[in-house]
Parts: sequence; C-alpha cells; structure tokens
Amino acid sequence: MNKEKKLVWTVLGIVISLMHIIPFYLLITTSLKGGDDTSSKWVFPTSFNLENFQNAWEQANMGTALFNNVLITSLSVAMLIIFGSLAAYPLARIATKLNRFMYFAFVAVMIVPPLAILVPLYKFIVDIGGLNTIWAVVLVHVSFWLPLTIFLYTGFIRSTIPAELEEAAMMDGAGPITIFFKVVFPLLKPVTASVIIITGMFVWNDYQFSVFFLQKAEAHTITVALSVFFSQYSNDVGLVAAGSLLGMMPMIILFLFLQKYFIQGLAAGSVKG
Repeated sequence: MNKEKKLVWTVLGIVISLMHIIPFYLLITTSLKGGDDTSSKWVFPTSFNLENFQNAWEQANMGTALFNNVLITSLSVAMLIIFGSLAAYPLARIATKLNRFMYFAFVAVMIVPPLAILVPLYKFIVDIGGLNTIWAVVLVHVSFWLPLTIFLYTGFIRSTIPAELEEAAMMDGAGPITIFFKVVFPLLKPVTASVIIITGMFVWNDYQFSVFFLQKAEAHTITVALSVFFSQYSNDVGLVAAGSLLGMMPMIILFLFLQKYFIQGLAAGSVKG
C-alpha cells in the first residue's frame, strides 16, 4: 500500500473514531455538570458534580432495573451459548442434506424483523401468563438471537477447529458428548466472547420487547426505566446524561474484558458453510 492510500485510510479511521468518541465525550461532560453550570457542553467541567449519578440512580429506580437487566441478559446469553453451540456442532460436522437445510433455515430466519411478529407474539405471551415475567422475556430473546448464535458457532467450528482432534478423542473411547465438552467447547472461547458481546449488547439494550412485556415498574429494565425517566426530567440534561451513562457502563466494562477475543471470533464465525 502506497503512502497516499495509507494516509487516506488513516484519516478515515480517525474520522470514524471521532464520530463515536465525541457523543460519548459530550455525555460525560454533561453528566458531570450541575444545574447551575452554564458553560458550553464542549468544555470539560472544572469540578465534578456526582450528585447527578446519585439522583438518577434513586429517581429512575436504577437499582431494580439494573438487577432485572443483569438477570435477563445473563440467563439469555447463557442459554444462547449452551443451545447455540450444541446445535452448531452437528451442523458443522455432519454433512447431510437435512443439516444443510437446517443451517440455511437458521440463516434465513435472521432477516425476519422482530416487530413483524410482535402482535401475535404479545398475544402468545399473554396466553401463557408470561406478561411482566423475567422468564418470558428471556425465552423471547433466546428465540430471536439463537439463529445468529448458531451461525457464528457453525462457521467457527468449520473453519477453525480441525476434525482430527475429535477423531483422536474418539479413538481413545470418548463419546460425542464428552468430545464436545472436553475437546471442542474449550476451543470455542473466541467465538463465545463474540456471542457474549453481540447478543449481550442487544439483550441489554432491548427496548422493543421490554416495553411491551415488562409493563410493571418492578419489572422494568434499564431502557424502559430510562425512557420513563427521560419523560419526567427532560429539562435536566445533566440528570438524564448521568442515567444514560449508568445504563451503558456494564456493557462497556464487559467489552473491555473480552475485546481481545471479539474480532478473532467474529471473523472466523462469520465464514459461510
């Protein structure tokens, strides 16, 4: 690559980075300013006003919402990892017409927008008594993100894990379940990190399902609690910014811990079979 192209790509990378960093910077500066601070939103505050975070936590009922979010996200992601990896293993290793059809069926389901079936889904949740319950929302999230999880795991197993490892374990007398959990699953760490980040982010930030299925205040997730909070305190931008920052911090911390596996697992898991 010549110097001109390298310079263009460098400038493009800087511009894209700034597009993501600037809103985050403005959110931080706004959340740290008190109501009597009339300085520009671009100016970093000289003194930190942490009362915004305390008030947002208490007035938006963030404690209950955070607990609900952690519970829903943890259960959903755990089920996606278990069911997704177990379903992907035979699809990746057993080359039959049925498995190939099932694989492409999972891929095709990924293009269906969730809002397209929201009305019948809402009726179904009401009929089974799942309204305002954690388990119903968890099952909905698992149903919608399982195809993507299977897609990533299948591509990763096909392209990254050599079948000779499983054949050697089979010669030692190991059965299919033992081979999967003792040989294959420990090697799925990169794509598992990608699954945790991608599905965890979507489940954590979900609004469209939570606002319909979790209507009681004690069942609200962070997105629903913040939407109610915004409508009540829309004039106090510092308070609103602090609430938003509190809601996004857990996923930012999770990404920082798993980022070294993310690109590797996503690239390998997106290989088409």
